[in-house]
Amino acid sequence: MNYPSQHILDTPIWSALATRHGHLRQGGSFARRYHPEMAPFAAVVSDTATAWRELRELLQPGEQARLMTPDPIEPVQGLQAEQVGILHQMVAAIRVPDSTHDAAVLRLSHLDAQDMLDLATMTKPGPFSRRTHETGNYIGIRERGQLIAMAGERMHIDGYVEISAVCVHNEYRGKGLAGRLVNVLRRDIEARGDTVFLHVRSDNRAAIGLYERLGFELRRAFHLTRITLDSA
Repeated sequence: MNYPSQHILDTPIWSALATRHGHLRQGGSFARRYHPEMAPFAAVVSDTATAWRELRELLQPGEQARLMTPDPIEPVQGLQAEQVGILHQMVAAIRVPDSTHDAAVLRLSHLDAQDMLDLATMTKPGPFSRRTHETGNYIGIRERGQLIAMAGERMHIDGYVEISAVCVHNEYRGKGLAGRLVNVLRRDIEARGDTVFLHVRSDNRAAIGLYERLGFELRRAFHLTRITLDSA
């Protein structure tokens, strides 16, 4: 298995931890990961024994790492690999209007951390932990004080920022809240001169349809694999 790097988005996890999120990384020259309380994502620079050994040394019993690779990962000595699914990487093909503004959208901070975690636990938009909000800007909408929708920035790469954790409380779905939040984030990211991208499971047709309507296009697909220590 090879890890081509013709484009920085071909290796988004490694690229983020090697550029703008370098301060958040754990690991060395061959394997890196986010702090597990921020995100479970990790990457190896190549399919070599040295890289897999370094990744194995990063993991503690009971921890997991999720890798995004162009090809399926074969079993590696000392590690268990479980295929989780296929991710579609989508990139914003058009710019959001500069006039995009939404007075109901609030900036979220560490003071909102528990509410964010509770909403993500309910809606399951993807991996979200207690410190995930530290990866970038997070915004949300509250109704009578309750956080009912949110979205934020996860991977930061030179020239690109990923939108993630787009979720809406079950009782408020179908009201266009997700699209509103995505557009506000896009406006801010594009104003900084970056291109917006995101990842969505290939079987989540509703989310893919939303992102297509918002002007996102499929760029490529990745195999998402859960890596844990071999208990044998």
